Amino acid sequence: MMPKLNLQRKTLNLPQIQLSYLEWGQGEPVLLLHGLADCALVWASLGEYLANSYHSVAPDIRGHGESSKPENGYRSADIIADLQALMDNLGWSDAHIIAHSWMAKVACVWAKQHPQRFRSLVIIDPFFIGKMPSFTKLTFPFFYKVLPFLKCMGPFPSYVAAENLARQLKQYKGWSPLQEAAFKAGMEEKKDGTWGSKFVVQARNQVFEDVMLVAGLTETLEVATLLLLPEQGLNRSEFQIKPFRTYLKNVSMQKIPGNHWAFLVEPDAFNQAVAKFLNSFT
Repeated sequence: MMPKLNLQRKTLNLPQIQLSYLEWGQGEPVLLLHGLADCALVWASLGEYLANSYHSVAPDIRGHGESSKPENGYRSADIIADLQALMDNLGWSDAHIIAHSWMAKVACVWAKQHPQRFRSLVIIDPFFIGKMPSFTKLTFPFFYKVLPFLKCMGPFPSYVAAENLARQLKQYKGWSPLQEAAFKAGMEEKKDGTWGSKFVVQARNQVFEDVMLVAGLTETLEVATLLLLPEQGLNRSEFQIKPFRTYLKNVSMQKIPGNHWAFLVEPDAFNQAVAKFLNSFT
């Protein structure tokens, strides 16, 4: 069993939505941003690891987990507005911001627009940092079926059926107590008795459209940045890494064990890499 976690769940009431978030520790502010179709609990290991020196907050991004799921409003601009409101509510003028996959791209857009919000930036295996060509919209239905992070959307006839699929996916390789807890936190029984993800279809569709229209890196960023590249991650070729070398002028790149979800499959090495980077600012 997973040990009892020293975290709190809280809710921020915004004009249009409720934003649910998890909170660990005390000290310097750290904002943890999960990827598409995940939820805040994927950061449980890191939040616990940093708790003695850092005040970590991990929101369920709108459309995910326990946060609201409106019919519209899943552009990068909407997500960034939520995060700035959360920081303002916490009394944070700036923070160390750690973001995975799709949210790593959104974080780069945010850093370009509001660099004063960033004490530092950690981006983990960003998903397609550039602007996707318009013709790729035709391939979205294919992506919806094959991408590992979307396969748990369901519907499934039972929780057991959903778990049996999850155990075969990369993000849950090994099925540790951490992985099981993160999976359970993102699932729910639907009104018709089937099971599926708390992540909703309208969020999936609108995020993919936004990814097609928005490039993550288009101009120089001076924010101190750590780019974490898992050995079995998405960004393995020099062609993929070139935009980070071009636009991030204060970047360190580090290879770490594991796949795209290194914080779930190799949490010890991942936590140590992040902590070493954060500690360099103290």
